[in-house]
Amino acid sequence: MTAEPLTAAVVYPGGLRARYRWVGPGGEVALFALTEGDGTLLDHGDRGAAASARRCRAELRRVDGPGGTWTARFESLIYDEPTGVAWDRAGLLVVGYGFAAYGLRARTGELRWVHRAGSPLIAVLGSSRLDHLIVQAEIETFALEEDGHVLWRAAHSDVVTGAELVAGRLVLAGYGGEIAALDARTGRPIS
Repeated sequence: MTAEPLTAAVVYPGGLRARYRWVGPGGEVALFALTEGDGTLLDHGDRGAAASARRCRAELRRVDGPGGTWTARFESLIYDEPTGVAWDRAGLLVVGYGFAAYGLRARTGELRWVHRAGSPLIAVLGSSRLDHLIVQAEIETFALEEDGHVLWRAAHSDVVTGAELVAGRLVLAGYGGEIAALDARTGRPIS
């Protein structure tokens, strides 16, 4: 792990452009030293736990969109690369970082909801063919509604290392080499 922040540039549908920056424990000063000053700054941190120098931090920087410019900050107990998906119908940008998915209003960055999982998140997936969003953790899959409530949940016996939406199916790769598929609408296994 490096003390220097890592970066990724992202363009989401709907005209949202952003940059992710993230760093491991103790790198907070280096991460926040380069925060761009214009727009709104929102620190979503780890809600419910005291801030700590041992926590990893991420910043979704300078999100430029039709509603203006904003930056959001997050905390995690584990070193992780943040990921996100624009959910146009709900007007949300959903960011997965560490053990949590954050539902942010895409126009303002305001926190609408937080969903916590019992294991690290590996993917946040959405499709215009689904009425919900899929949050994939290492040992559970969650389908979340626009308000963050769980529509369905599926537990897994193997650690999930990869997840993709393919033709209405959620295809999961397991640590043991197994491939499984769930119906993306219902969460039921497909054989």
